[in-house]
Amino acid sequence: MLAYIKGTLEMKMTEYVVIDVGGLGYKVFMSSIGMEKLGEIGSQVKVYTYYRVREDDISIFGFNSNEELKMFELLLSVSGVGGKTALAMLAVCTPSEFVLAIISEDINLLTSIPGIGPKSAKRIILELKDKIKKEQQIQELTEATKNNSSVQEANTKMQKLIADDNKVQEAIAALQVLGYNKKEIEKAFMKIDKTDLSTEDLIKKGLTILSI
Repeated sequence: MLAYIKGTLEMKMTEYVVIDVGGLGYKVFMSSIGMEKLGEIGSQVKVYTYYRVREDDISIFGFNSNEELKMFELLLSVSGVGGKTALAMLAVCTPSEFVLAIISEDINLLTSIPGIGPKSAKRIILELKDKIKKEQQIQELTEATKNNSSVQEANTKMQKLIADDNKVQEAIAALQVLGYNKKEIEKAFMKIDKTDLSTEDLIKKGLTILSI
């Protein structure tokens, strides 16, 4: 319902901020780091939003970037993960660190987040990696239906792209966690000089290009 809110930062509290838009004050829940990035009271701000409606509650969650919003939505799709836990995760790690933790199955990073134990960390990894696989299968089937030769050509290019570095493949899978299309990611990576870049560096550079 609300893609973003743009207005004057009127108030900063422990768990939320208030943004004035044309005389209306929107109460927006954010992570502590997210609130710090907004700047000082009275400044003009823009936050990407997630509008949650429940029988007993209507809440707006705010984020500094679309990637943070996508990460939040992904976390909410995992059984047992609520809004507060998802926000707490945003205060501990960036979207690139988060998706890298999913791909590399880094349970230690996930369990460093308040409210996430070993069982919850394993469930997050399992459910999100399974989601990636399903999306890949759907995309490959769609491409094959449209044009088998184009799929073969794309696969050939992709094999050349990752032949000398599995880190590229990991970065592509990580960006898919955030909801980016595989074709878009491949095109973005073709523009990057991948020499001596770590998986996280590849993710960050990919995000820079994809967010333009």
